[in-house]
This record gives sequence, C-alpha cells and structure tokens, in this order.
Amino acid sequence: MIVFKAPQEQVLHAVQSVAGIVERRHTLPILANVLLRKTGDTVQLTSSDLEIQIRTQAALGGDSGSFATTIGARKLIDILRSMPPDQVVALESSAAKLILKGGKSRFTLQSLPAEDFPLVQELPQAGPVFSVPQKTLKALLQQVSFAMAVQDIRYYLNGILFVAEGSQLSLVATDGHRLAFASAKLDTEVAAKQEVILPRKTVLELQRLLANSDEAIEMRFATNQAKFAFGGMEFVTKLVEGKFPDYNRVIPRNHKNSVTLGRLALLQSLQRAAILTSEKFKGVRLSVEPGTLRVASNNAEQEEAVDELDIDYGGDTIEIGFNVTYLIDALTNMQQDMVRLDLADSSSSALVTIPDQPHFKYVVMPMRI
Repeated sequence: MIVFKAPQEQVLHAVQSVAGIVERRHTLPILANVLLRKTGDTVQLTSSDLEIQIRTQAALGGDSGSFATTIGARKLIDILRSMPPDQVVALESSAAKLILKGGKSRFTLQSLPAEDFPLVQELPQAGPVFSVPQKTLKALLQQVSFAMAVQDIRYYLNGILFVAEGSQLSLVATDGHRLAFASAKLDTEVAAKQEVILPRKTVLELQRLLANSDEAIEMRFATNQAKFAFGGMEFVTKLVEGKFPDYNRVIPRNHKNSVTLGRLALLQSLQRAAILTSEKFKGVRLSVEPGTLRVASNNAEQEEAVDELDIDYGGDTIEIGFNVTYLIDALTNMQQDMVRLDLADSSSSALVTIPDQPHFKYVVMPMRI
C-alpha cells in the first residue's frame, strides 16, 4: 500500500510540525517514532514524549484506505531533507517494513506496530474554550519566556503561569531574580478564573509552532492538562503542579523616580559594558542623576567600562547594581522604541515598562556590587 505520495516539502513540513518533541534517546524505543494513521488520502501524524502529544493531518495522496504504522521521526526527516523540495516522495508498506522512494533513491526502514504507540489520555472534564490570535500568544510568550527558570529545584518556576480571567489572558514567568508579566485581551470572556503552569518544553515548542497570523489558537485547561488547537494541529500537554508565587506582590508600585529613554540606546550601552564583566559575576552599576545615566562595569583584571547616556530626568540620584544579562534579555525581547525605568533606591527592585502600554511589566532584583 502507498501510504503517501506527495512533494518533499509538503511531507517534510507535516513531519517537522510534530517531531520537535521527539527525543533522540528514550527508554521506550517507540517514542522515537511518529505515528502515521492513514484514512482515505489523509494522513494523521502524532508524536508524544508521554508529557506532550502533538497531532496534525495532511492530505498527502497515496492509496485510499485505512492503515496505521510508526516510523523513526529523525531518520525520516534526515532522508527527506536530503532530497530536493519539488521531488515527489512516496512511502510504501511491505510486510513489516516501510519503503521510502524519491527519484532514483530507495530507503527500506523498520517500523513498530501502531497499537504499541502510547497516546496521552485526554481529560474529558476540561474548562471552557477561549482563544486569542496566534500572533498575540506568540508575542506574549516572547515577552516572558526568557525569565523562566532552567532546572530549578522549585519545579513550579520551570515554566510559565497562564491566567485567564474575565476578558484577559496573562502570562507570568520568574526565576526568583526577575519576573516578566505580559497580558492581552481574550476573544471571549471567561466566567471562572483559569490558572495553570505550562512546562518549559511545552512553552518552547509552542513558540516554534505558532504562526504570526490572525488565525485563532483555542485553549482549554483541565486539572493537570492543557489543550491547544491551532492551524490544523492539536497540542496536549501535562501541567506543572505546584503553587506559583503571588506575582502581584512582586511588581513594585509607586516608585517615585522614573526615566523614559530609547530602548536601543540603553541596550547598546549595556552590551558595551557587559564586555568587561567577568564570566561568573555579570554585574553592572547604573548611576542615575539629573540629565545623565551612567553604566559602569569592571572585572578582576582591573579593567573598567563606563558609558553615559543623556536622559530627561530630574529625580533623585540613585546608584544601583544589576545582573546585566537580566536587563539585556528584557530589552532584546521587546520591539518598542522607548522604555521606562522606575526606581526607588539602591536596594529595591526596578520596574521596566513600555510607555502607554500597561500590559507588559518586567521586575528585576538589584545586586550588591
């Protein structure tokens, strides 16, 4: 039976869309495979790592009829990539083997039974469906994902908090030293508050798959599972269990000193100063005084960098230390021309916001230098 027969780029796109979560080495060999389920001329592709499951379908031609098998995801992608984009490729099943043909090339591949593929059990009692445009969620994830913790012992920090309440969707990430908050308007109002923590791997995979389009992504949360539907794809993921910190208490209010300046100018100044910070100690000093913002750094070799920016500021003189990476990360992931920096004193957290846009807040703890 010919499972599919279509141009290389069409097949490759379908396989790549589900293969991002496939681990190269796994205790269950079948999880290195993608499940192919053929109905008519439509092929449904499913991948899983037991925590996340991604499913899509594509009309890829071939013989009509029903058939199911699993095939090594990475090998299939590597073979397809080695062929020209307009090459017609065909996958045929013969006994327990699969034969992939393209032009004068022929690859005989092992398969594992489809019935052995472990599908994620989807929960029936999920909350209400709500949605935003794909590009909106993609932008929100970009604004906060850099602040996620990486392999922190406080496992609930290794992901992003999603809060759907009323007509607002809010995303929050923190690693204990900094916190990023971004929100957007939902297409429909949510009656009861929905609050879940998505794992880090899920966040990175969503960022990879989401398109910059106005097409909606539908979301649905259950007790320990979240489900997303977008662009013909179904994405199911387990959630991180645990209590996320109260982010509202972390975001400073009423800092009396604020300065608004060009994002790019500040970013470039910090990048210059970062060159002379030491690998272990990424500290820079910010001195804010009327008319001037000074960025300074030094290292163990007694080297020093000082950079000055002219600013429109008439508040208190403040000298405060920060991990320069935390500031650079935030400014790099913003698109706006201007940023606002709110400060209280040398020992209080700083608040970075975008003028006239209350939906983004970034809090960074000071460090002693």
